[in-house]
Amino acid sequence: MSEKSIESGGKGFLALLLPISFLIIFLVSTWRVLLGVILLIAGFNLWQRYKWQKWCQDVNPIFNKMIRESQGRITPMDLAMKGNFSGQKAKRYLDTKATEFGASILNEDSSPVYHFITGSILGSILDSSEPIKELASKPVAINAQLLAAPLPKLEEEKPLAESLTHTTTEEVKKPLEKQLVFGSLIQSELAKRLNVYSSTVYKRRNDPDFSEWSRSRDPDGIAWSFSRTNKEFFPLEEEGKS
Repeated sequence: MSEKSIESGGKGFLALLLPISFLIIFLVSTWRVLLGVILLIAGFNLWQRYKWQKWCQDVNPIFNKMIRESQGRITPMDLAMKGNFSGQKAKRYLDTKATEFGASILNEDSSPVYHFITGSILGSILDSSEPIKELASKPVAINAQLLAAPLPKLEEEKPLAESLTHTTTEEVKKPLEKQLVFGSLIQSELAKRLNVYSSTVYKRRNDPDFSEWSRSRDPDGIAWSFSRTNKEFFPLEEEGKS
C-alpha cells in the first residue's frame, strides 16, 4: 500500500471521527437538559390525554341522549350546538366514538353524518323488515250434504259464521291480555293486532293522528300511543288508569 493511500485513508477517518467526538461531548455535557426536555414533553402529552378523557366523560351523557333521540344519526354541528363547544372538538369526539363502536360515516352536503346502531334501533329495523303473517283462519270442514242443501238453509248457517267470528275475536283478545302483562306491545305485535304491515306502523307511529288511526283499526276500538323512550306502544286506556 502506497504512502499516499494511507495518508488519504487517515484523513477520511479523522473526518468521520471528529463529528462523532463532538456529538459524544455534546451528549455528555447536556444529557440532563435533554432528559428534562423529554420528560417535560411526555408529561405534557399525558396531561393533554387526561384532560381529553375527562372532557369526553362529561360529554358522554349528552352524546347518549342525542343518540336515543335521533335514532343513532348525529352530526358534529348537532353535538357542538348541544354541548356548546367547538365543531373541531365535536368532530374529534365523534371520530373517536365511531372507531370505538364501528359507526358508519356518510357525507351529506359536505358535512359528515355519523350513524350509530343501538339495540333499540336494530330492533326497529328488524321489525320494519319483518313480513307480516296474516291471522290464519281455522279450516272449516265442508260437508257434501251442506253443498247440496237448498239456498234457504243458508240462514241456518248464520249462527255458525257468527260463532267463527266470535272465536277469532277471542283469539285476538287472549294474546293481548297475555302480552299486556308488561303493559305494552312491540311494533310487530301491534301490527298483527291492527292487521297491517309492521312497516306501516313504523311509518305512522310519530303521526299526530296515530291514536285515532290505531283506534279505527283495533278490533276492540283501543287507541294506542308510541313511547319514544321505550320504543313500545301503550293503550291510552292503560295510560289513563296509571
